[in-house]
Amino acid sequence: MQYIENLVLDEERALYGLKNARVVRCRFEGPADGESALKECRDVHLEDCDLRLRYPLWHVSGGSLRECRMTETCRAALWYDDHLAIENCELNGIKALRECRDITITGGSAISTEFGWMCRDLAIRDFTLHSEYPFLHTENAVFEGFTLHGKYSFQYAKNLTFRNCVLDTKDAFWHAENITVFDSVVKGEYLAWYSTNLRLVRCRIIGTQPLCYCKGLVLEDCTTEACDLSFENSEVQATISGPIVSVKNPASGTITADSIGEVILDEYKWPGECAISTRQ
Repeated sequence: MQYIENLVLDEERALYGLKNARVVRCRFEGPADGESALKECRDVHLEDCDLRLRYPLWHVSGGSLRECRMTETCRAALWYDDHLAIENCELNGIKALRECRDITITGGSAISTEFGWMCRDLAIRDFTLHSEYPFLHTENAVFEGFTLHGKYSFQYAKNLTFRNCVLDTKDAFWHAENITVFDSVVKGEYLAWYSTNLRLVRCRIIGTQPLCYCKGLVLEDCTTEACDLSFENSEVQATISGPIVSVKNPASGTITADSIGEVILDEYKWPGECAISTRQ
């Protein structure tokens, strides 16, 4: 294995096509302002490196990043990569991860406006992300101990599982399919409109007008806070511990809660019957 250590690299394609190598304590920065430092590499392992230039890891297959730091100037850092392990890294810069597959992220954080678009086969654990549009069209991903501060999250995503996560986000899961969330906090506005086969188990759901226009929606032993005008025109099976502020025009299924402040059934309700009951 080749070792590259303690270098400052700023030229265009500085380590292009590198194979079977360790890159340790290197800095990718400088006046040449070169792009694509590690493009088309195979089995490369970066440790304790600083990446401050654009497009550093494209079409990389196999390898790892450990204790590395990417600044906001490191734009579009990881694209078209596969079989990478990322551990305790800072992945800052717009569009940090895109069209990648078989990626594991453990620990660390990211500040990236568009993160994780069109990726496949992700495993993300104990990771904190600040992003406006994370995980658009992403499929086959598992999140555990994941904390998200976002806006328009997981739109058109498919086959995702969440465990012990905190999702503080607006408009999450719009048009998403086959999503399961266990033991998590989900906070935001207009949660999961137009989703299909969303299952929430022992979750705390916070925010206005959640879970409307859904198909195959299931809530098991969840709690709600400030959830008004919920379940509009949705196919739903829900058991709620505690109160719901209001339910509006559910299309079909059953809703059971300790109490419901208001049930609104007006002339705009779609055809179908939903059994609504309270325990108090």
